[in-house]
Amino acid sequence: MKISVVGGGYVGLITGACLAEKSYHVTIIDIDKKKIDAINLGRSPIYEKGLEELLARHSGKNLLASTGYESVRDSEISIICVGTPMGEDGSADLKYIVSAAESIGRELKNSGGYHVVTVKSTVPPSTTSGTVVPAVMSASENNPNIGFAMNPEFLREGIAVDDFMNPDRVVIGSDDKKSGDLVESLYSDFNVRILRTGLVSAEMIKYASNSFLATKISFSNEVGNICKSFGIDVYEVMEGVGLDHRISPYFLNAGCGFGGSCFPKDVSALIHLAKSKGVDPVLLRSVLKVNEVQPILIVDILKKHLGDLNGKRIAVLGLAFKGDTDDIRDSRAVPAIERLIMEGADVHAFDPMANENMKAVFPEITYHDSAAGALEDADGCLVMTEWPEFSRLDKEFDKMKKRVIIEGRRILSIPDAEGICW
Repeated sequence: MKISVVGGGYVGLITGACLAEKSYHVTIIDIDKKKIDAINLGRSPIYEKGLEELLARHSGKNLLASTGYESVRDSEISIICVGTPMGEDGSADLKYIVSAAESIGRELKNSGGYHVVTVKSTVPPSTTSGTVVPAVMSASENNPNIGFAMNPEFLREGIAVDDFMNPDRVVIGSDDKKSGDLVESLYSDFNVRILRTGLVSAEMIKYASNSFLATKISFSNEVGNICKSFGIDVYEVMEGVGLDHRISPYFLNAGCGFGGSCFPKDVSALIHLAKSKGVDPVLLRSVLKVNEVQPILIVDILKKHLGDLNGKRIAVLGLAFKGDTDDIRDSRAVPAIERLIMEGADVHAFDPMANENMKAVFPEITYHDSAAGALEDADGCLVMTEWPEFSRLDKEFDKMKKRVIIEGRRILSIPDAEGICW
């Protein structure tokens, strides 16, 4: 089967590479020529564990990349994986979705074979039927041989390749059986439960899933803030909570909050959708409020130890929003560094993968190629990302002028480190 994947970003690149690993013939379409050239040379434009190996194995063989949409004409399925960034009002910006749909439609105008346009991007409920279908059908001059489906992704950055190859569920939304059946055939070699729904339900499943996980995190953080006021260990408390099979232990780790490309924008989009329907999403608004407060709290804790931060050298370890990625989108390190700069601190930062990406946001702070360099002569330190190597830094912390270490993620085992919630 031939597949066109529209969008060579995080989701599109993982999707294309993993489907190539399953022996499909895949063409990734993206407007960024540098990215396309890298993919065709077998080099990954992003850091993701296992991805480089897949590209090296399949690029130039059954995985190609192009800036044009010509491959759509010869494909049986097109998978839309473009971004849906958050607009100024919190809603999902669908301009890339519309552009992709129109481009696909133009290529299918004279196509005689049956083709399914599948949305994998996270989109508000009714986007596929209300936006994608009209755009494709108009551009294709109402070609009757086009079907539509929604196949949301549930990938976790850092382990996305494994998540795609070993999913805990596959959701396929379609309003006709033929379209859904063709998309389901993509997963014939996967040992996974497949849930078939309508288009709108599949779209809502993705929003509801991400919003629920974000809610668990903010709940744990709020409980953590309460636990700290009592002088008890929130991790001990949440371990007991997570043993309840109705709750599970996942996403109960208290800390400085959630970030990344999904949770913040998806919760915001669902809030906007609810308001547009006259529903007040009280819980979801609170989820975001707790998340906004956490990275400010960690700076406040630092100030309790050091007083005025003006002129003080502060090390920030971890810039990516989580370990095993170079993604800084909505990283909790960003508001923490903003507050440190506002307080007049001299910020020295290190991340194993994300230094270059963060330089585009904060060119004025000092970056180091090691944790030891950032820690040398520091008055204080904030640990913002759970990189495993940070757990082995005890001797490096001795390079600090004052050994004041505040954790936003529970990664350290040294007794003198203080946690944001513990």
